[in-house]
Amino acid sequence: MGTEPLQPFLAVLDYGIGNLRSAQKGFERVGADVRLSNDPALIADAVGLVLPGVGHFGSCMKELRASKLDEVAMSAIEAGKPFLGICVGMQMLFESSDEAPGVPGLGVLPGHVRLLPNDLPRPHMQWNKLKFLRQECSLLEGIGNGDWAYFVHSYAAETPEDLIVATCDYGVEVTAMVEKGSLWATQFHPEKSGDLGRKFAENFYSQALRK
Repeated sequence: MGTEPLQPFLAVLDYGIGNLRSAQKGFERVGADVRLSNDPALIADAVGLVLPGVGHFGSCMKELRASKLDEVAMSAIEAGKPFLGICVGMQMLFESSDEAPGVPGLGVLPGHVRLLPNDLPRPHMQWNKLKFLRQECSLLEGIGNGDWAYFVHSYAAETPEDLIVATCDYGVEVTAMVEKGSLWATQFHPEKSGDLGRKFAENFYSQALRK
């Protein structure tokens, strides 16, 4: 008998840092089969990839590269496979960060991640309203302009406006979500964002199944 084909599943990149299980649970709650994995062969079979991240940009990049999952991520993105970065996982997609001068990011997205201004409480740790810059983003289907998402971060990406899908107001305008082809990334945590997060997870899983 031959090996049964795998059912469609999402892969959460397991590079050994942060609360990766939390992101996995967020997608399991909407019925997705989700594998937390550092196995390139298994990840290659996934219909979509998720790169979470919490903590320090430099440490996350170090561990991602040590596990060689940076190469796996880049290959998937270049191939157009649906890919979602969350929080520091979003920040790692950019070229660099104030948090770790001299440590290059993946450079998939143009821009730099800057420390929030000194006159603002850090971290930005609260619910905040999303402000849509684009209405047509498929991952925001069923989510309203002004709906609330949960943020925990001290750094925020500066990137060309044509990549920005949504922002939030925290005394300064914070890049909350970006999109480039089949690549999406959020500064907010979908897995901590209640009904909005569940709908967002459903939308990403649906996009992955369509590819």
